[in-house]
Amino acid sequence: MAYGMGNQPVIVMKEGTERSKDKEAQYNNIAAARAVADAVRSTLGPKGMDKMLVDSMGDVIITNDGVTILKEIDVQHPAAKMVVEVAKTQDTECGDGTTSAVVLAGELLKRSEDLIEQNIHPTVITNGFKLAAAKANEILNDIAIDVENNDDILIKVSNTAMTGKSVGGQKEALSEIAVRAVRAVADENGVDVDNIKVEKKVGGTIAETELVSGIVLDKQRVHPRMPKKVKDAKIALISSAMEIKKTEVDAQINISDPNAMSAFLQEEENTLREMVDKVKESGANVVFCQKGVDDLVQHYMAKQGIFCIRRLKESDMEKMARATGAKIVGNLHEMSADDLGCAETVEERNVGDEEMTFVTGCQNPKAVSIIIRGGTEHVLDEVERSMHDAVRVISISIEDGKVVAGGGAPEIELNLRLSDYASSVGGREQLAIEAFADAMETIPWTLGQNAGLDGIDVIIALKHAHENGGTVFGIDLNTGKASDMVKLNVLEPLRVKTQAISSAAEVANMILRIDDVIASRRAPPTDPMSDPSMGGMMGGMPGGMM
Repeated sequence: MAYGMGNQPVIVMKEGTERSKDKEAQYNNIAAARAVADAVRSTLGPKGMDKMLVDSMGDVIITNDGVTILKEIDVQHPAAKMVVEVAKTQDTECGDGTTSAVVLAGELLKRSEDLIEQNIHPTVITNGFKLAAAKANEILNDIAIDVENNDDILIKVSNTAMTGKSVGGQKEALSEIAVRAVRAVADENGVDVDNIKVEKKVGGTIAETELVSGIVLDKQRVHPRMPKKVKDAKIALISSAMEIKKTEVDAQINISDPNAMSAFLQEEENTLREMVDKVKESGANVVFCQKGVDDLVQHYMAKQGIFCIRRLKESDMEKMARATGAKIVGNLHEMSADDLGCAETVEERNVGDEEMTFVTGCQNPKAVSIIIRGGTEHVLDEVERSMHDAVRVISISIEDGKVVAGGGAPEIELNLRLSDYASSVGGREQLAIEAFADAMETIPWTLGQNAGLDGIDVIIALKHAHENGGTVFGIDLNTGKASDMVKLNVLEPLRVKTQAISSAAEVANMILRIDDVIASRRAPPTDPMSDPSMGGMMGGMPGGMM
């Protein structure tokens, strides 16, 4: 509301619009963002706790994966939503470090709240944070360790990402599977994790999880008389339907002569038989069809000893093409032997209590599958999330070729070096850079706290170790002492740290720059029963209904 001449109120905004300005707006936004950080704080680290999430349908998710928790919680506050986006970006870019990124963002905002109270302008704070984030990335690159094509380091990185997840004592075996899978699909352009297909089957134990150097499909052959196993498979991938097409427009065929009817049906049968002849002519003995396969085509294929699966997803067709070297054919009549892919074996196997198709023995497959086993659906889901994290951290370690020590070691190093850097910058920005440096302590503090240690003791022990030259010293959560993280095999990809710090700084800056929140109240849905234009339900009737 504004005031015009003669102090008359001028209403600018719609009635019911809520508005908060200046410090009130900043404090509200900071409180909302910190609430999101507090929601996931207890899940950080190997000793972090799990959350049980129950949605409106009653479905249960048990996880300590930061991004999964934040996706499932229906966050309403706009500033809180911005912090959830940080977790999503971290997950897309790195696969791991989602909780760290959110906790850092919350801590940066908490520290900046103290600065705002000291009447330091948000623009000064954001400038300081930008300088500090750039310097932090520089320092992290300086203390990073080269991977040098070393699979042992990759397994250690994967183990670190899986520690604290619900994978029991199987993280070493799962890490080995993840490294082999990533190595199989890696090429000169990097690693496309979409080429690693993950299938889950309830039953067995986590230890029975296996890597298949080929593709596993949760499908079975279309006809029971088809062979269950095909050796030296020649695979055709067909994206069009193997059935008679229906006309696009409504059309009627009038047949008056019984002989014509018989000829019509015979022609239909011949067309379907030709499809199978074309497949046989190309030399294919396995067919994967993206669309439907007519019953008659199934019958003829079974007679010819051809193995066939129908209604595959497009993504599965593309993975199959990468694994077997086959080309996806749109027009069956154009298919030739050059379009076929190869595999040693295509067979239908019983996994759990269901049939699945295994395409194995592919030469240099550029797509592979991992079959995850576990006792319950919830365990399987969490193992799948752990496997996703492992595969992503391995792939970014290969792409960047650099890792850093874990256990809060990089954060304490950043805390010390950024404090020195702050005094060299001077001015009011110095206070913001110092606040940024102090915020770094929250990661080792939270790691220790979640393990039942005293946060202050953890920070003191780590700072003492780092001041004496131990740049890779982090907190050993079993003993509570500062230890060499490289010797303890606790390693994380460099990108997990740089991305978390950059994202946290960006979202903190964006929230700090907001000094006015104008929220329109949503109009309530109109009730036709009480809508005057309808004359109400009673008023609309002549003379009512009395």
